[in-house]
Amino acid sequence: MSAPDFSFEDDANAAGLAPVAGVDEAGRGPLAGPVSAAAVILDPARIPEGLNDSKKLTAKRRLALYEQLIEVADVSCAFASVEEIDSLNILRASHLAMERAVAGLRTAPTLALIDGNLLPRDLPCRGLAVVKGDARSLSIAAASIVAKIRRDYVMQDLAQHHPEYGWATNMGYPSKSHRAALQKYGATPHHRRTFKPVHNILYQDKN
Repeated sequence: MSAPDFSFEDDANAAGLAPVAGVDEAGRGPLAGPVSAAAVILDPARIPEGLNDSKKLTAKRRLALYEQLIEVADVSCAFASVEEIDSLNILRASHLAMERAVAGLRTAPTLALIDGNLLPRDLPCRGLAVVKGDARSLSIAAASIVAKIRRDYVMQDLAQHHPEYGWATNMGYPSKSHRAALQKYGATPHHRRTFKPVHNILYQDKN
C-alpha cells in the first residue's frame, strides 16, 4: 500500500472547502479505558515528514511525529468515557469523541475527512467518510497518531492505579495477561461492562 498523501485535502481546497480536518479514533477494541479521537488541520507548508497510519509506525517515531504535529498543526483531541461506551455502544461513542474533537479545533473546519465508512451524525461541519483513511490521507494519518498517543497517556496513567492489569503495555486491549488478570481480580470501574469478556466475568460473579 502506498503512503498517505494530500490529494483529498487538495481536492477539497480546490472546491473551496478549506480548512480541512482529518479525523480518526483510537481504542475501539480494548476492554478498558475511554475511546479517543483526534482532529488535525495540517498547514500544507509545514507537513511533518513520514506521517503514516499510526499502526505502521514504531512507538518512538509516533511520539516524535506527535510532538511535531503539536508544534505545526491545529490539533484537538477528545474522549468518550467508559460510561458513554457502555450506554451508547462503541461505534456511537467513537463518533461522539470525533464530534468533540472537531468542535475543539482552534479553527472551525469546512470539511472533516473521517476515517471509516460512516459519518458521525452531529459533526459541526460537512463530512466525508474515507475508508482506510489513515493509509490514504495525511490529515487522517496525523489524527490517528494524536488519538493513539493521547489514549496511551490515559492508559499509562490508569495503570498506576491498577498495575495488575498491565495497561501500561497492553493499553487495555484483550491480551492474554489482561484477560487472566480480569479473571483473577475482576473488573475495575474502568472496564467496559458491555464488552463480552468483561460482561461474562461480571455475570459469572453473580451466579
